[in-house]
Amino acid sequence: MASNKKYWKSVEELKESSIVETLSKNEFVSEIATDEFLGDKETLENTSTSRRDFLKYVGFTTAAASLAACEGPVRKSIPYVVKPDDIIAGVADWYATSMADGYDFANVLVKTREGRPILVMPNSEAGADMNARIAASVLSLYDDKLRLKEPAKKDSDAAFSWGQADAEIGAQLNAFKEANKPVVLLTGTLASPSTEKVIEEFIAVYPNVKHITYDAISESGAVDAFMAMYGKRALPNYHLNKAKTIVSFGADFLGDFHGGFEKSYIAGRKPESGHMSYHVQFESNMSLTGANSDKRVVLKPSDQVFALLNLYNAVTGSNFASKSTSVDAEVKKMASELKKAGSKGVVLTGLNDKNAQLISLAINAALGSEIIDTNNTINIRQGNDAEVSQLVADMNAGSVAGLISYNVDPLYTLSNASGFSEGLKKVSLKVALSIENNDTVSAMDFVLPTPHYLESWGDTQFDEITYGLMQPTIQPLFNTRQFQDVLLKWSGNMVNYYDYLKTYASENALGGNSWNTALHNGFSKKEVSVNETVFESSISIADVANELATSAKKATGFELNLYAKTGLGDGKQANNPWLQEFPDPITRASWDNYLTMSIADARELGFENPVQDNGAIDGDYANVTINGVTVENIPVMIQPGQAKGSIGLALGYGRTLDFKEDMQVGVNAYPLYINNNHIQYGVSIEKVSGTHKFACTQVQKTIAGRHDILKVASLKDFKTVDPKDHHHGWNKPAYVSYDHQEVEANTIDIWDEHNREIGHHFNLSIDLSACTGCGACVIACHAENNVPVVGKNEVRVGRDMHWLRIDRYYSSEVETREDAKELGLSRGDTYRKLETEAENPEVTFQPMMCQHCNHAPCETVCPVAATSHGRQGQNQMAYNRCVGTRYCANNCPYRVRRFNWFEYANNNEFDFNMNNDYGKMVLNPDVVVRGRGVMEKCSFCIQSTQAVILKAKREGRAVANDEFNDACACSAACSSGAMIFGDINNEEDPVTPLVSDKRAYGVLDYLQTKPNVIYQVKIKNTNEA
Repeated sequence: MASNKKYWKSVEELKESSIVETLSKNEFVSEIATDEFLGDKETLENTSTSRRDFLKYVGFTTAAASLAACEGPVRKSIPYVVKPDDIIAGVADWYATSMADGYDFANVLVKTREGRPILVMPNSEAGADMNARIAASVLSLYDDKLRLKEPAKKDSDAAFSWGQADAEIGAQLNAFKEANKPVVLLTGTLASPSTEKVIEEFIAVYPNVKHITYDAISESGAVDAFMAMYGKRALPNYHLNKAKTIVSFGADFLGDFHGGFEKSYIAGRKPESGHMSYHVQFESNMSLTGANSDKRVVLKPSDQVFALLNLYNAVTGSNFASKSTSVDAEVKKMASELKKAGSKGVVLTGLNDKNAQLISLAINAALGSEIIDTNNTINIRQGNDAEVSQLVADMNAGSVAGLISYNVDPLYTLSNASGFSEGLKKVSLKVALSIENNDTVSAMDFVLPTPHYLESWGDTQFDEITYGLMQPTIQPLFNTRQFQDVLLKWSGNMVNYYDYLKTYASENALGGNSWNTALHNGFSKKEVSVNETVFESSISIADVANELATSAKKATGFELNLYAKTGLGDGKQANNPWLQEFPDPITRASWDNYLTMSIADARELGFENPVQDNGAIDGDYANVTINGVTVENIPVMIQPGQAKGSIGLALGYGRTLDFKEDMQVGVNAYPLYINNNHIQYGVSIEKVSGTHKFACTQVQKTIAGRHDILKVASLKDFKTVDPKDHHHGWNKPAYVSYDHQEVEANTIDIWDEHNREIGHHFNLSIDLSACTGCGACVIACHAENNVPVVGKNEVRVGRDMHWLRIDRYYSSEVETREDAKELGLSRGDTYRKLETEAENPEVTFQPMMCQHCNHAPCETVCPVAATSHGRQGQNQMAYNRCVGTRYCANNCPYRVRRFNWFEYANNNEFDFNMNNDYGKMVLNPDVVVRGRGVMEKCSFCIQSTQAVILKAKREGRAVANDEFNDACACSAACSSGAMIFGDINNEEDPVTPLVSDKRAYGVLDYLQTKPNVIYQVKIKNTNEA
């Protein structure tokens, strides 16, 4: 399966562009800008860095310390005069806590140094899934630009205290209570049982208050459907690890659908077990889930509706109203597969339409699916679209006297933001409790700052069996008060929230377990209770199907699929530079959202993405209009795999309030999110003048075109074919001729081998079958190793500094005229074949970092020995020895070395919220901040592996078998288990057998660099085995 595949990264590569060919041969996409880099004599003399400046940079400044200690006892985040008892200088502390910001929910572990959180990792014992946003949330804690620092009252320059806020707001609440005037408490999904109880008690004191839940990106359709079918307003859980057949209609369950099911999905796709689920994805946008599926069927949104109805008819034998589609043969095939799988089959749909969700639930009920769990339900999407819509109407009618918002921003995220704004003017009491400033907060009369989750106490209930606890990992940096403490005080309850929480947890959640144990672990588990009472649903599936088909038949024009990007989600963390610089896994573009369009539609409408001679990609602009609502000047990205007649656009961009100019990127797509439905029909597109400059790493640092980069095999071949078989082998090694015999290349060497059996020898195994491209590892590496943010302009010209990148490859059977000739295709057939392949290519993700080669080409060319090989297998960098010749980068076949073209730290030209006293608090003191003119790269987190060794030595024991895996940031952040790091000299280490596994191979194996990063061949279930 793998032998005939051709791998390519962009549409331009299909055109055999000379520019792309040139770029593929160049390590650097531009000449060395010596004047720009070195400056003049005066500049050089004035930019030296003293030891004192260096210590000031990596440590704390007096200003940050003073602000952190502005109230109460001495804060943990300040330099010690008297060292706190629970902190040992130079030793990291870890805390188990929970993240719940209204969009992302996870049980996490937080690494702190000297009282500062610096790294967020998944709590694997709690079964947590990780994503890039969760990993980056630690940087949002130190957002000096947006974080609210003091209570404030509109149009008042005088200092405003919490006591004044309590008195003035309390007086108005009591007056409204006496007059029975409605007050609305508007929050996002809380998923916190103790907070819900606090709110209940608040409403008991003020019966005129109503609590409304608003999610910026809604799954209200799924929640409402579950309520109608099972009598509970929640989301179903999916045990995909037990599935035999998975059919998804636009449900990006490896992204943000129901919070994501990556860990469960990968657990059901272990080729070594001989069983892998068969996954077919029907979708219009190329999603992470579609990219990882066994078969992807391209289908515009309206046709997805009909395909879903046709599947229901085929599974149940019904004949409900629908419409034929171009993929009905595939639908019938999947109906047969689902019936064959029976209770091990499952259907999911991502359409935020109650009727579509009801059809999906009905199919699963007909199958008797054990994969869908209606008892251990999910509580992380509780938004109610109908109530939010009614709130806007009531506000405009003048029937809402007071509005108290908590961490929501409807003036930015609501499609009817203008209606909300007009209604807000008629509300007498306007109070915002928020972590950061936003459009809605700025429109309120009272602004009350609340702490970040890393500064807070709390609890979480993401599903029915896992009760999580949230604990502060740092004392509050600002004069904040928790939302729960505010409501308790306004309710007249003098108990502080910490005591309230402890009592609640002990009486209602811990089931007799110790509070201290639960706090240490970060969670407590219980058995899910099965509701013996069967809910009698009054739903008529015939009526549901008819309504659904009728709505889809109204589709005209282009169809828009709005989605949440892996990096930015709903936009809550849009001011986080780590997330803005994080390349999108599919398009490889950062610092932007854009209109994704199929190759065919782009050609018809005249849109192009030309590649410049420096590797940068440009694009045209379009205006998009739906029902009279127009969003202007959206850049267009031509996307292989986009359904013809459909376009995609990411939400969460376009925020500007209090953002620095360089952070004001993208367009706000929420005005098109009409009725909270991410699918919009009747879309018109108008090409407008102008050229957009993308920051896209798509054709930069590519190693495409060489042999043995990726290897992909079918499950059938994996089980039946010898991997090294000369003709059909799916993991054939490189061969050379030696003494007139063909032998494996790795048996021949021009260097004498060192004895590597003494001490530790580190190796990283990457399973391409388990890597979904989520990017959590990229952000974790960024955080642990103080990787600088360089901004859009630098990324655009190939100067991004990511130590770890995730290459995305498209694959096709035909790439060049020579390939076509071998297959006997005519010139016309060739072009048609190429275009067909590009319309729906197969996708593979490959994490790529320094390979730590035992025979490293970079080490032999460094004139000053700044890069050398360590006894433990790491390719090491001595930064203070590096003189910046860049010979090493030119000699690296993997293109994984990064050069500091500028001084990124303390440089106003590269100030992405991290040069101030707060931004520096996220720095890891164990890793040096690199200076201008220095080369850097992945170090296998040598500072952490050494810490593990020293700790074991100090405790007089051997290193535990999986201890090194948690030391390396990328492997520790990988919740799918795709990355396993460890010591191959320890036979019991999980990584050791993976090195010699039949799926193991080295990238560019024929070069014989002998890398210490080993990849496992990607296995796909083609449903032949």
